Amino acid sequence: MNVLVVGAGAMGRWFGESIHCDLAFADADPAVAENAANELGGRAVELDTSETFDAVCLAVPLPVVEGAIEEHAVKAERALLDLTGVMAEPVSAMAERVPDKERVSLHPLFGPENAPGNVAVVVDEPGPVTDDLLSALESRGNTLVETTPDEHDEAMKTVQASAHTAILAFALSANSVPDGLRTPVYDCLTDLSAQVTSGDSRVYADIQAAFDGAEDVAAAANELADATVEEFEHLYRDAKSNGDTNAYRNETDPEGKR
Repeated sequence: MNVLVVGAGAMGRWFGESIHCDLAFADADPAVAENAANELGGRAVELDTSETFDAVCLAVPLPVVEGAIEEHAVKAERALLDLTGVMAEPVSAMAERVPDKERVSLHPLFGPENAPGNVAVVVDEPGPVTDDLLSALESRGNTLVETTPDEHDEAMKTVQASAHTAILAFALSANSVPDGLRTPVYDCLTDLSAQVTSGDSRVYADIQAAFDGAEDVAAAANELADATVEEFEHLYRDAKSNGDTNAYRNETDPEGKR
């Protein structure tokens, strides 16, 4: 099977490395495509190539995924996949552009450096090509979590937009503390801040633009800041109840499957 990966950044390389196929890489920066091809043993092609492939996987930034589907869908002979992190728009756009082809939307819920892990999957139109590609991802130790576009995108408001906002807000507001005066909670938040800020700022900005969630975190922080002692205790109990509910869900369904 030959596969074209459009977008030869970190996630495009992760996908290419995870499957055992004849690979071609295309990127807006030809040097990035060349580097990916040299690293993974594939070849680089021009972004506007007229070649066709058994499967095309789009690993492009969130804001340009619909345009990429329109531009590159014609290159897919049998299957079209996206690997962008949002699902409703790509799934709809792929169905419109290639209604007669296999179609899958993927979202690895981790950075490539933390692979393997959970991969959210919407199989909009299954078939042998996408079955083989998904099996290859599983064989690398990834857990495929079937979902729907709406369920996924709603979850990302909390999992990504709200979580990133809370962590970055802490990083922006925290003062340096001597080692002897640090607490375990402070250390955990500091570690999370370092993890988030070690990534690509544009990726995080795109996530914030794609999903609501920041406003809810800001509203909760303001409510806590303005609360009386009695109001704070009530909010604390609400937070504990919400945390206990999420902990129970994780214990009973650790892989997020139904």
